[in-house]
This record gives sequence, C-alpha cells and structure tokens, in this order.
Amino acid sequence: MLFTSYEFLAFIAIAFVIYYIVPKKYQWKVLLGFSYIFYALSGVKYIAYILATTISTYIVSRRIDAKYEEQSAYLAANKGKIDRTARKEYKASIKKVTWRWLVGCLVFNFGILAVIKYADFTITNFSSILHTFGANPEFGLFRFALPLGISFYTFQTMGYIIDVYRGKYKAEKNFGKVALFVSFFPQLIQGPISRFDDLAQTMFREHAYDAKQVSYGLQRIMWGYFKKVVVADRLLVAVKTLYSDASVYTGAYVLVGMILYAGQLYGDFTGGIDITIGIAEVFGIKVKENFLQPYFSKNIVEYWNRWHISLGSWFKEYLFYPISVCQPMLKLSKNSRKRFGDAVGKRIPVYIATIVVWFITGFWHGAAWNFIVWGLMNCLVILVSEELKPLYEKFHAKFPAVKPKWWYRFFCIMRTFLLMSCLRSFDCYRDVPLTFRMWGEMFTRFNPSIFVDGSLLQIGLTSSDYVVVAVAVLLFILVSNLQLIGKGNVRDQIATKPPVVRYMIYYGLFLAIIIFGAYGIGYDSSQFIYNQF
Repeated sequence: MLFTSYEFLAFIAIAFVIYYIVPKKYQWKVLLGFSYIFYALSGVKYIAYILATTISTYIVSRRIDAKYEEQSAYLAANKGKIDRTARKEYKASIKKVTWRWLVGCLVFNFGILAVIKYADFTITNFSSILHTFGANPEFGLFRFALPLGISFYTFQTMGYIIDVYRGKYKAEKNFGKVALFVSFFPQLIQGPISRFDDLAQTMFREHAYDAKQVSYGLQRIMWGYFKKVVVADRLLVAVKTLYSDASVYTGAYVLVGMILYAGQLYGDFTGGIDITIGIAEVFGIKVKENFLQPYFSKNIVEYWNRWHISLGSWFKEYLFYPISVCQPMLKLSKNSRKRFGDAVGKRIPVYIATIVVWFITGFWHGAAWNFIVWGLMNCLVILVSEELKPLYEKFHAKFPAVKPKWWYRFFCIMRTFLLMSCLRSFDCYRDVPLTFRMWGEMFTRFNPSIFVDGSLLQIGLTSSDYVVVAVAVLLFILVSNLQLIGKGNVRDQIATKPPVVRYMIYYGLFLAIIIFGAYGIGYDSSQFIYNQF
C-alpha cells in the first residue's frame, strides 16, 4: 500500500478515528493491529519474517535482562562476603552468557536479512569468479522477494537488543509493545531508524485528542505530499529518460541528470519522512527528524551529519565506535605506532572503521557493486578531506577574510552539492564502469547547446514543469532558511499569523498538491526510492 494511494489515506483516516474513540489504554494496541494489517497488505507471508525478528528479540532481550537481574541480586546478597577478584570473575561469567545471547540474536536476524537480500548477489559473484578460472558450475538463484521494510526494522530492532545488552535501559516486558516498536507502520516504508527509548516516551502513552497537534501533523503530511507528488514524481520522468540511454544522453545531459536526480531524491526521501513524522504526530507520537537541511552542507562530513541522520547515527554508534576501540584494533594501533610512528598508528583504527562502515553502508543500500563502490567513494572523499585538513587550515590562516564571506560559503555548498550529486550517479546508471565513463564525458563531450536549443523540453518535462519545479525549489530554500534563522519550526511561525493568512497557506499548499501533482498520463505511481532498501 503506497503512501500516495487513496487506499492509504482511507487506511489512515480509519486508524485515526478508531484510535481516538477507543479507551486510551487500548490506543497503542490499535496501532499494533493497524501496523500488522498494513504489513499483511504487502503480503501475508512476509509477516513470518517480522514475527521472527520480534519474537527472537523479545526472548533474547528478556534473557539478557534476567541475567543482569540475577547478577544484581547475587552481588547484593553477597556484599562484603566475596572479594573484588571473585566479583570480577562473577561479572565476567554473566557477561559471557549475555554476550552469547546477543551474538546469537544478531546472527539470526542479520542472517535472515543477508540471505534474503544478498544470497543471489553472492551466488552470482561466486559463479563469476569460478568462470574466470575456467569452471562452469550451474548455481540456481533464490530470487527472494524483499519483505517490506526488512532493512529498516532489522537495524532498528538490533539497535534495541544492543542497547539492552549495554544496560542502556531494561528490556520491555510486554511483548505487544516490542511488536509495535518493530512494526510501527509509518516507519516501515523508509524509516527513520528509531531508538526504543526515544519512541517509548510517546508511543505507549495515553493520548487525548489535541487539535493543535493533529493540525501540525496534517500540515507535515501535506508538506511531504507536496515534495513527493509535485517535485519528486514530476522529475521522475525526466530522470528515467536521461538515464535510459547513455549513448544519447551524454555530456551536459549527465550534469542535468545528476541535478534533477538530486531534486527527485530529496523530494522523494524527505517527503516520505515528512509523511511518516506527520502521521506519527497525528497519533501523538514523536519521531525524531531524519534530515537537517542537507543541501546547505559545506562539506561531505557535514552533509552526512544532516542526511539520513538515523542511519548515520546507527552505524556510528553500533559499528564505527565498537570497531575503532575493540581490543584487536587497539593492539594493531599500538604496534603500528611503534613501527610507523604516532601519525600512522592513530589513524589506523579510525580509517579501518571508516572503510568498514562505508562498505556496509553501500551494501545496505543494495546488493550490487554500484552501491558498494558508491559507499567506498564517499569513504575516499571523507578520508582525503581529513588528510587535507591541515592545508585548509593554513589557507584560512593566510586568508582569514575569505571564510566569513557569503560567496565562499555559497561556493562550499555548491561544491558539496555537485560532489554528492556526482556520486549518486552510481545509483542511476547501476553500472560502475559506465558511471566513471559518463563522468569523463561530462567534460570530453560537453554540449552546452542543450540549454538553449530546446533539448531539455524533450526529456519529459515541459516549460511549465520547469517553472513548477523552480518555484518549489525556491519554496524549499525559503522554508529551510526560516527554520535556520527563525524561532521554532515553520509551523510554529505560521501559527502566529492571523487566521486568514494561516488558512491561505494551508489551502494554498493543498491546492498545489491537487493542481500541480504529477498525475495522469506519464505519471508512474512508483514506490518511494528507499522502499528497495
């Protein structure tokens, strides 16, 4: 069921009515029921996967919690009776047991994800290697259909089990609440990847109907639909055209395609997140932001701190830090410092962890080499930028007047935007050698005449479409600037306006969606881009 379908709007309306008419203590159960209905509508057989993750996580989290409670009780009962060494040995024995439970849960759930999402990729590449050495085996492919949201709910749930293992909070005792945390339907499409302690603050509370809160949620939903159907789905036709034939759409077309895809992806992904956050808000649930004006970033590190924040923080907390400070890595760093000096030794843990994180980030996005190379290229730019930091600092020390200038900030923003747009072309061409070739042809076969001879009116967009997109982009910039310089979010600022002005804005946005949304002939009601992940 697509967010942009009439069926989904009816689904939300029914859930909303029932949610606020049932006794408040049953509200979270209503959400659980609707979440499983939503999931079943994508395929009843896929419920087995999300149930497997939910049940295994619930059992293991409770087992880990029970061992910690056993430890606390034992130490309290034997306080003063056992020495420090015995206490340490006892804690180590408990840690060993909980570690085994944790690893078992991680292997089981990531194993499901790996088999479903990456088995065919592994088989195909293994066969290619054997063919290289003259062997010609015949391996069949599984061709598993990817269950809805499996990457998102797996990462979210494994974050929960790790937090319980670390003692960040106690395991939830109510199975239904764990099930709702895993399956909360607005997040299943494309995240964000929430933390249990964040969602639990509002998800399981009793909520009285709050007109202002519901109004804010509906506004956020409309803003998300505007991004999706007015901008993203309008640009989709042109993007598909530009990447359909690399022999025809070369040179300046490559640059145009990168820029249009950046607009499509932003409208699609941030629009979907806006809808998710808005729906949750309608039900009184707070979901953390997943974007923070990413296209205003002045470098790639800043960009990734602003884009898909929940995924980046997941990798940072559960992968980067554990790898960079684990005992083998610290030992490697120590040995490297002795052999190669401090400059090299201190970099090794950080660089290895960074490479691993970006390799997995690329692989998470898709079981294909273009995604892996995309991830590693991001890693390369980040590491090179880190190594060049002393040069940047010398430059700014020599020319201190440059950094505060608006034109320099604008240059940095455009440089980052174009760099990230260039890297995203791996996603569009889906072919690594072809992508590198098209980068070169931007310069060797550059054809600027397409900007003036009407060629850009032959890729699926009319002059009216360009005007609509340009106005929408200006609106995006305006809203982003209001959020950066204003007090509170834009909805708070709108709420202070006279009623006539407020309702003109609301109805204007609603009419823009109805009038300028990409419907009818040529409209592809495709799923959100991040559905595939």
